[in-house]
Amino acid sequence: MNRTFFNFLSIICMLFGFASTAAADDKLPVFVSIVPQKFFVQQIGKDLVDVQAMVQPGASPATYEPKPRQMAALSKAKIYFSIGVPFENVWLNKIAAANPQMSLVHTDDGIEKIAMGGHHHHDDHAGKDQEEKHHGDDHEHAGLDPHIWLSPPLVEVQARTITTALQTADPAHRDLYDANFRDFVGRIDQLDNELRQTLAGKSGMSFMVFHPAWGYFAHAYGLRQLPVEVEGKDPKPAQLQALIENAREHDIRVVFVQPQFSTKSAELIAREIGGQVVAANPLAEDWMANLRQVADKFKAALK
Repeated sequence: MNRTFFNFLSIICMLFGFASTAAADDKLPVFVSIVPQKFFVQQIGKDLVDVQAMVQPGASPATYEPKPRQMAALSKAKIYFSIGVPFENVWLNKIAAANPQMSLVHTDDGIEKIAMGGHHHHDDHAGKDQEEKHHGDDHEHAGLDPHIWLSPPLVEVQARTITTALQTADPAHRDLYDANFRDFVGRIDQLDNELRQTLAGKSGMSFMVFHPAWGYFAHAYGLRQLPVEVEGKDPKPAQLQALIENAREHDIRVVFVQPQFSTKSAELIAREIGGQVVAANPLAEDWMANLRQVADKFKAALK
């Protein structure tokens, strides 16, 4: 009787194993460059997609080099969603060559970019009402800010691009992708309203960050970021002193840092101004929860 029972269990386990494998094989295999994009694709594709992020948590999109196993896994991918982060400048052609049948989709298409560390140069075309499209090589220009995933209105533009690509690759589920897109956009609009309420009364105020990742966020909510780094490098002594004086002038008591970069210069500035260093991760996977948390941190710092 025991033997019969164990044989029965073995058969059940095999069936569940086959079902699990079949379910995984039925999903549309997709790659993205960074973890927040994984969140976007999952909101639209849900159980229909299997999403892998190229840049792993804790790594920097500026210097990342894909692992051999990732390049091998690309052979099964149907879509690669790029976003314009620096490592793509070196690797995007190699990624495309790893699987010529894979669709390469630039999610920064249709988005007017700002200068790295600067301000938007055409304010009345920002957000989801943009009409001018910057195709081609915009995602390769080192002088442009790639952090477009940190502005909810710009994520709506990216979400539409993602939806269209998924519908093209999997037309049988076109209506489902569209419904998921509409639901996601509704939640983005709600998030946008929440962030505006959180940061109400802070318009025009400045915050200091080591790496200027929050330019689009600042533009969306009327803030101004003051970067510590100079072209990706720690500031020299004279530049550091100017930053300290700038922080004092703007009554800044917090320097924001992210886990992908050194905090040495930020800590030095914080000591000089009698302030503190606070983490704000632009690459967190739970994009919505992260922006809420960061907005709360900015609110507390902007006094």
